[in-house]
Amino acid sequence: MKINKIREMSSPDLEKELGELKSELFKLRFSLKTNGLDNPMKIKEVRKDIARVKTELRKREIEEVK
Repeated sequence: MKINKIREMSSPDLEKELGELKSELFKLRFSLKTNGLDNPMKIKEVRKDIARVKTELRKREIEEVK
């Protein structure tokens, strides 16, 4: 997911997306332990997406306070 797409989303949409990404990460980790993954780098991509979404949410939280 690109940062431009993240910035265009509303805060409730970002929170929903964060939940979906965390769920996907859990499924990927579970799949990796049980039967392996075709692309283990997918876990790294999802973790980075989670970080991007959290960063944008925090940035918006700080802007609200100011």
